[in-house]
Amino acid sequence: MIDNNASVLLIYTGGTIGMIKNNNTGLLEAFDFAYLKDNMPEFALLKFKIDCIQFEPPIDSSDMDISGWKKIVRIIQDNYSRYDGFVALHGTDTMSYTASALSFMLENIDKPVILTGSQLPIGQLRTDGKENLITALEIAVDKTSDGRPVVPEVCVFFQNDLMRGNRTTKASAENFNAFKSYNYPVLAKAGVHIKYENHLIIHPRIRRMPRFHYTLDPNVLILKIFPGISPDMVKAILNIPNLKGVVLETYGVGNAPTNFNWFGQAVKDAVERGIVIVNVTQCIAGTVEMERYQAGKMLLDAGVVSGYNSTTEAAVTKLMFLLGQGMTGEQVKEHLRCSLVGEIDV
Repeated sequence: MIDNNASVLLIYTGGTIGMIKNNNTGLLEAFDFAYLKDNMPEFALLKFKIDCIQFEPPIDSSDMDISGWKKIVRIIQDNYSRYDGFVALHGTDTMSYTASALSFMLENIDKPVILTGSQLPIGQLRTDGKENLITALEIAVDKTSDGRPVVPEVCVFFQNDLMRGNRTTKASAENFNAFKSYNYPVLAKAGVHIKYENHLIIHPRIRRMPRFHYTLDPNVLILKIFPGISPDMVKAILNIPNLKGVVLETYGVGNAPTNFNWFGQAVKDAVERGIVIVNVTQCIAGTVEMERYQAGKMLLDAGVVSGYNSTTEAAVTKLMFLLGQGMTGEQVKEHLRCSLVGEIDV
């Protein structure tokens, strides 16, 4: 039920949805989002209140980083009591990273935080931005019959699908259905009506207030194995000064080469130095089962932690978050084995 008395805060960070073509250069540039209504007369049909805060200057999503995530969290925290929901407009390239990070940084929220964007600028004739934005705004103020938000978690809405943010990955650079949630069903489908899968949606723990986190540790990296990977390169990467965490992208159900003794030894040495290594699959769907084959058991024996069916985006931001909380290596590993906000199935 759309609450026409509700209010939503629109946070424009940048991205294609808010771009306009510079006729002199031919390039797409960000425009002042105060002029959004000039490009979207459909706004007049929405009865609920919409306010807007814009990044100054707006940034390309390729430039999104930890400071940008903190800025979004600060905007939400400072305005949390004033709005029923929040919609963040974001470039598509790093949207899944941001959605994953926010899912950890916004702990126990009881209001929707919906990220959306578009593949074409909102001012172009065939833009997908208008439908994405309007539906995201409606979801942000949608409430149950007893007045509670329908979707009180961090989500991505794109091309008719509402997805848990930390389950998404960008799957296409040009199709309008750019995002997929391969290992978790969509939370809602938007057609003539928005049909929610209520049993799949996370709800906050009662008697606990929302918490807003700002400390993330950037000393993590992603290491993707491939046939012919160089021993010198792996050893150099795992010996980077101040390295604390590694997301290891492996084959299949979590396998790594066993015919190279140096690889298992390099991983084991890194773990013994206190580096937390979490194993995720390179496959677009499926889960890590290191005990299934010797090629995975080697990593398990070396002290690598299973990432289960986590996306790479969720694994790397979860590592940043946990390491930023001042936990010991063992505490980080224990939390990696748990689902904090629905990011994995254990």
